Amino acid sequence: MSQLVTPAKAAPSRGRPRRSITARRDNRAGLAMVLPTVIIIMAIVIVPVGWNLILAFQSTSFTTIATNGIFNPLTLDNFISVLTDPSFWGSLGTTVIYSVTSTIGSIAVGLVASLAFRRPFRGRAVARAFMLLPYVAPVVAVTFVWQIMLNPQFGIIDIIGTKYLGWAHPIDFLGKAPFALITVIVFEIWRYFPFAFLFITARLVGLPKDVEEAALVDGVTPWQNFRFIVFPQLLPVISLLSVLRLIMTFNKFDDIYLLTGGGAGTDVSAVRVYNQLLGSFDIGGAAANAFVLSAILAVSLFIYVRFFASRGEDD
Repeated sequence: MSQLVTPAKAAPSRGRPRRSITARRDNRAGLAMVLPTVIIIMAIVIVPVGWNLILAFQSTSFTTIATNGIFNPLTLDNFISVLTDPSFWGSLGTTVIYSVTSTIGSIAVGLVASLAFRRPFRGRAVARAFMLLPYVAPVVAVTFVWQIMLNPQFGIIDIIGTKYLGWAHPIDFLGKAPFALITVIVFEIWRYFPFAFLFITARLVGLPKDVEEAALVDGVTPWQNFRFIVFPQLLPVISLLSVLRLIMTFNKFDDIYLLTGGGAGTDVSAVRVYNQLLGSFDIGGAAANAFVLSAILAVSLFIYVRFFASRGEDD
């Protein structure tokens, strides 16, 4: 009886299989394309942040850094001074009030403007273009115009108020609390509502019309149409705008500094860091102050992304 001869099984290859020449070439091409971005990020993000962190642990000023560079004794005194300084928490509270109110106000005004321009009419394109002027105009020019308008001696606002609105005396909107903080918040809303206007208008253009038409046929009121049909579809855009605007206003410096210089109750965190750096020449303290603010903002964004953004996507 003949026996069946089965071929011997090939011994399993040992070691990691070698990658093909094509795969290695693709990897080199990918690294070559990513390398410029990595170099740019290292140069403008990683290195400055790392240097700021090193300076935050040093008691250094313009004089010592010129002679010793970054090689100074490390200390925690800067962070202790920042966290135990009541003025830091006061400026942080002012920053939160300024950021939250201006963000809500700019998005609300942008939403109203977007709804007002939703229906076509003659000259709508030109009117939309004019709506963008506060956002695209140079900040130095618009702050100068606001300073002239709000000047208590010859500003048009105080002239109208004293002559027609019954004000007993002119109001120093930029030099007296709490008018100064209210003024910079109003300025921030006026200047950046076109940013929200662009985002919301783009979303309104993409909304399906059949759902609204069916609801109107069923007899819903315009308010019900906005509340139950239009607004829920705008929530993702409004959520994104809230995050972007909070980040922008939390770090805002130029608008407030050009209007009030940080005085009269408008000493937000960014202006405080600038004044600490150039006023007392305390590089270490300013670096620690900036790092603490960055950490607070990073934790807040992490909480938002972890608990609110994912929940919104699930909804």
